[in-house]
Amino acid sequence: MSGHSKWHSIKHAKGAADAARGKQFARLARQIEVAARAGGGDVDANPTLRTMVQKARDASMPKDNIERAIKRGTGELEGVTYENITYEGYATNGVAVYVETLSDNRNRTGAEIKNVFTRNGGSLAEPGAVAWQFERKGVVVLPHDAATEDDLMLAALDAGAEDIADLGDTWQVTTAPTDVAGVRAALEEAGMTVTSIDLTMLPTTTVELDEASKAKSVLRVIDALEEHDDVQNVYANFDIPDDVLQSVYA
Repeated sequence: MSGHSKWHSIKHAKGAADAARGKQFARLARQIEVAARAGGGDVDANPTLRTMVQKARDASMPKDNIERAIKRGTGELEGVTYENITYEGYATNGVAVYVETLSDNRNRTGAEIKNVFTRNGGSLAEPGAVAWQFERKGVVVLPHDAATEDDLMLAALDAGAEDIADLGDTWQVTTAPTDVAGVRAALEEAGMTVTSIDLTMLPTTTVELDEASKAKSVLRVIDALEEHDDVQNVYANFDIPDDVLQSVYA
């Protein structure tokens, strides 16, 4: 289990307690719009849209907001055209960072993302510099008391899941991106409660941050990037031991 996975679960906890739901809903709406524009507004025929809509529902986004986002994506309602742009760089301690944005102004977003890296001790890299260190995956998160390990493994693997990780308070089930919705459905049919699903980038190798000062300097870069309005997701290949992570958030 990598520290990145632990950080993924921490971000879920932070998101659940985050009072700024308006910002979260705005990001989800952009993701839904782009998915609908790329593959159509039918959730049954557009797997990416189906995942984004479910992600919005998991975040308690109102149904009207979801429907308006789909209509803006399909052109039924007027809206801004967003472009998918990714950025690659390094935080401190050689940690690779992969950033996904949705922007209506490529030049502005690029300059601002570069500034965020630089201001916080990181650096922006050329396209392809770090992307090879990540793999696109689907992730299903369940409460730890939702199932025993044996029951979860049997149901998840039968449904096509690739891996299961015990993150303490939660289970994390990893799938191929196209299988995440089907795995969720299978787990729910087996009577298990699912907290959320997502499409993510998981690191193939990790950098261990064995001191609180190292961890804090890396998380400062991650947090600053996530604060940017155009940023949808930030992925990094760090591993923070449990005792160090506890000291950071003590």
